[in-house]
Amino acid sequence: MSGNTLQKAIDLVTKATEEDKNKNYEEALRLYEHAVEYFLHAIKYEAQGDKAKESIRAKCITYLDRAEKLKEYLKGGKKKAIKDGDGGSKKDSKDKGSDNSDDEDDPEKKKMLSKLNDAIMVEKPNIKWDDVAGLESAKEALKEAVILPIKFPHLFTGKRQPWRGILLFGPPGTGKSYLAKAVATEANNSTFFSVSSSDLVSKWLGESEKLVKNLFEMAREHKPSIIFIDEVDSLTSSRSDNESESARRIKTEFLVQMQGVGNDNDGVLVLGATNIPWVLDAAIRRRFEKRIYIDLPEANARTNMFKLNLGQETAHSLTEENFRELGQRTEGYSGADVALVVRDALMQPVRKVQTATHFKKVSGPSRDDPNKIVHDLLEPCSPGDRGAVEMTWVQVPGEKLKEPLVSFQDMLRSLATQRPTVNAEDLKKLEDFRNDFGQDG
Repeated sequence: MSGNTLQKAIDLVTKATEEDKNKNYEEALRLYEHAVEYFLHAIKYEAQGDKAKESIRAKCITYLDRAEKLKEYLKGGKKKAIKDGDGGSKKDSKDKGSDNSDDEDDPEKKKMLSKLNDAIMVEKPNIKWDDVAGLESAKEALKEAVILPIKFPHLFTGKRQPWRGILLFGPPGTGKSYLAKAVATEANNSTFFSVSSSDLVSKWLGESEKLVKNLFEMAREHKPSIIFIDEVDSLTSSRSDNESESARRIKTEFLVQMQGVGNDNDGVLVLGATNIPWVLDAAIRRRFEKRIYIDLPEANARTNMFKLNLGQETAHSLTEENFRELGQRTEGYSGADVALVVRDALMQPVRKVQTATHFKKVSGPSRDDPNKIVHDLLEPCSPGDRGAVEMTWVQVPGEKLKEPLVSFQDMLRSLATQRPTVNAEDLKKLEDFRNDFGQDG
């Protein structure tokens, strides 16, 4: 999904508003619906953080509501279209009589919920088991729960049944969500649902529970299926007297859908991930039959993470010994911490170019034809180097710059500025939860 999705949605809404004002209602309706589709894609692929997603979701509801009114007008249900922002006035409520009580059966309302539910289902990512460094016990447990039942269903008959709920818990940045993406890729014949709290929480009374119920119904219809709930603690924390009635109803619906009387969840796996498992409601915790601790990576796994994050296309001068030393030096670092170190190191050559005062001519592949070697490329160098010419990057032609290699020193320089993000207190809580309720795989 391109980074321009949100801007396309805004452009379409702008056009829709203009057509609406000009009373070109059919075109406005088409543009509103088209814009909502882009907004929904933006929620899933571009929006960062719950606040951004909630803001976009609110826009979706507003524009869908307007589209609903236009559709009623075009069908002849009203003598004139309601002005923007006029819905919900006292006069309108009186004219509609009992229409408000029929919202639940309104096909347009159902269509709105359906469109919001469409945002829950995502395309499968292209992440293989080998792309996940370490976590061998977790991978084996997930293969046992997901891959084997799909490939060999005759193995799981009678009393031998696959796991229905798996909880991945551990420090932030250890690869829980990444592991779920690998499950989505490797489970070829299954339907993958990826949801967060913003997908299931609605400001409309009673709608959140319906979204939870719809999610599980869709999963049963498309089984074998996997429901991945990231940050599951935000939806299913321990019940208390101080929580809202809405939050309590969502948890109750989750309990019923995951293992309620009359619900056939054969072929449906609920996969949850959390950094703070100790806040989960006890009943929810019990329904996650398998609870796997995703620990901080060991030295060998960290070594592989440096290789994976550096990639095969990046020019570098690191040796196998360099990678092993980096793995040894990053005790206590999570996978996300290692990724940040590499990401910063990848910017070091850019900084060398930006701060260089001298460049020299070197040989290398041509930008136009990589198979052709040219001898007039320019790379940053020290003033004392042979052939050094005083100049800045501004004077270097774009096609003549030869990028400096990422070096071991670049990695060490970045490592010095990036500290581990997981503190000892959180690790102690996770270890306690692991000892009380967890399993290693």
